Amino acid sequence: MRIPPQAPPLFNHTPESIVSNTKHLIEASRKVHDQVVQTINIDSATFTNVLLPLAQAENVRQIEETILCFYKDVSSSSQLRDASREARKLLNSFHSSVGMREDLFKLVHAVVKKNEDLDTESRLLLERNHKDFMRDGLGLPAGAQRERFKEIRERISELKMEFQKNRNEDSGCIWLHPSELDGVPEDVLAELGKGSGENEGKLRFPLDYSHVGEALRYAKDSEIRKRVFITNANKYPENVQIFSETMVLRDEAARLLGYSSHAAFRLEAKMAKTPETVNSFLADLGSRLKEGGKMELEELKQVKKKYVESRGEVFDGHFFLWDESFYRGKILEGEYKSDGRKISEWFSLEATTKTMLEIFERLFGLAFEEIVGNERDELARSGRGNDLIWHDDVQLFAVWDDVEEGGGFVGYLYLDLFAREGKSQGFSNNNLQPGFTRDDETRHYPATALVCSFDRPTSKKPSLLWHYEVTMYLFHELGHGIHDLVAKTRYARFHGTMTVIDFGEAPSQMLENWCWQPKTLKSLSKHYSYLSPEYFEAWKEQAEGEPQPPEQIPDQKIEALLGARHLSFGALFHLRMLHLGIFDMMVHEPPNHEAIENMNMTVEWNKLRKELMQLDGPEVLSEGYEWGAGQADFGHAMNEYDAGYYGYLYSQVFADDMFHSVFEKDPMDRAEGRRYRHLVLEKGGGQDEMATLTEFLGRKPHMEAFYRRLGLA
Repeated sequence: MRIPPQAPPLFNHTPESIVSNTKHLIEASRKVHDQVVQTINIDSATFTNVLLPLAQAENVRQIEETILCFYKDVSSSSQLRDASREARKLLNSFHSSVGMREDLFKLVHAVVKKNEDLDTESRLLLERNHKDFMRDGLGLPAGAQRERFKEIRERISELKMEFQKNRNEDSGCIWLHPSELDGVPEDVLAELGKGSGENEGKLRFPLDYSHVGEALRYAKDSEIRKRVFITNANKYPENVQIFSETMVLRDEAARLLGYSSHAAFRLEAKMAKTPETVNSFLADLGSRLKEGGKMELEELKQVKKKYVESRGEVFDGHFFLWDESFYRGKILEGEYKSDGRKISEWFSLEATTKTMLEIFERLFGLAFEEIVGNERDELARSGRGNDLIWHDDVQLFAVWDDVEEGGGFVGYLYLDLFAREGKSQGFSNNNLQPGFTRDDETRHYPATALVCSFDRPTSKKPSLLWHYEVTMYLFHELGHGIHDLVAKTRYARFHGTMTVIDFGEAPSQMLENWCWQPKTLKSLSKHYSYLSPEYFEAWKEQAEGEPQPPEQIPDQKIEALLGARHLSFGALFHLRMLHLGIFDMMVHEPPNHEAIENMNMTVEWNKLRKELMQLDGPEVLSEGYEWGAGQADFGHAMNEYDAGYYGYLYSQVFADDMFHSVFEKDPMDRAEGRRYRHLVLEKGGGQDEMATLTEFLGRKPHMEAFYRRLGLA
């Protein structure tokens, strides 16, 4: 084992140490801030004696800060999660108080006025710091307005944590008889808990991402699909009020600062710059997608009509939200001979992840070396290897440059792939420690974690991935991880994915294209019956005499998968994203404050979805539009994607342009992969993102590839 020049972080905190360490971090940073104010005056203020100490203090604080707050999303201990939430609360309060320090702001303002000759990243740091003070309330006169702004900020921080805590806790279940789950695969049913007492004879069906998807995709009884869909849409009732209060407070805060809306406040610092730009983009995309959505819906309706009538029933002309997955599956299996569940047998989580890392090694000049067993003990400063991970599920890798890139150390990668109690649901990449340049010009290396909610393997089957999970959850999210690992910024603030939101998704979205290349799919695939003798025997038990499938996915299945791409990721898919993007703008850009105070966000959520997608909901059954509060699970809008969800569509424009202009001819072109690494990923957010794109493409980006992929050119 190669010994990295920097030890991995430790995860041996106690509830008490999380809180005490957080207080020490805050106190250390505050001392630096106080020292700057006490020793520097406006006349002597420079970037070197004001901004540099502040940035270095931020660099050092972030080595620990993110990890202390990370436990709340991944720890199996409720005590650690609670302590981590308290740490986040303390840090939020500290950040808010720093943003209101007029003495610091005056020094930063003095540096801005001196207009020193600075490198690009330092100039950006100065400008962002100066603007942040204004946006944190120092543009307001001292007194009641400023105090109200501070109160709002602190309350919003509390609401965001409560919202996420509710989503992290048990999302509930439905008790169903096995007969009601006719069509749901037997291996899914076999894992469900059995009821007793009033639930005797029933199965506990969890309302998590995986199980809800299985029910909507396979359950033959439309009433059961409806029940699962509506119950799932109402599983966080306490978040309805939390979401509403947050939107009202954000609007009030933005108007206090003199902005017309929270969207105007947030977008000022993004690539789009104004709500008008975003709204125009979303409206244009919506008008282009409208006809395609109608065509896809009509195709789905005809399949439903045929299926319903084959069962001796009368088709009433309705196509419901809980019908979409079920009947899309019928088309995929029938017309395209593409059964997503069957195809998943070639994509076990373990084997696919291993090959994915190999692809990134070849493309970007990296080497991933897993650290296991005694090797962990050697690296742990405590001597206990388990202190290097937060749960036994976690894999730890040291990441190095390959020989061509110099062989140096890059950072640490963690894979935490399985769902468990207390862990946040969903799929994300989390920067645990940023990279930056220390005072002595040496590097602090990054650590990044892929956190997922995949099903656990069983004795009979490994964890198997649908193609969209390989694409959107592995390649996409680990794309963020690669961005984190290879970035080389001077300041932690701009490290890796710390770009503007409407660019930040582009590098990961671009990597999704590799999952639509036949050669890549072949290399990623390995039928699970070849993984071990035990899995082969388990496969044989249920194969009913069929011959063992080929080890790699057959060409005809790849062709079927690619042929059905428009159905899985076509107009309706993008209209669904458009619904989230437009709703996000709607709640963050009301015409006046009274409008957001009086808005029924549940009704607006469901009406907007119906308007865009044309799929029926319970409202057509005279149940009104308050049947399900989807916004109560809209974590993006509550967190860093507030007035920013459009960014997933906006950055897709850049992703498509980069792929089709540079990689389409040869996705595994090592020279282009490394050029992309150095010109795009290494820059992080340390320079203007349009400059990054223009340098890589050799021109300004355009939308042709985006619309061509959607068939809308």
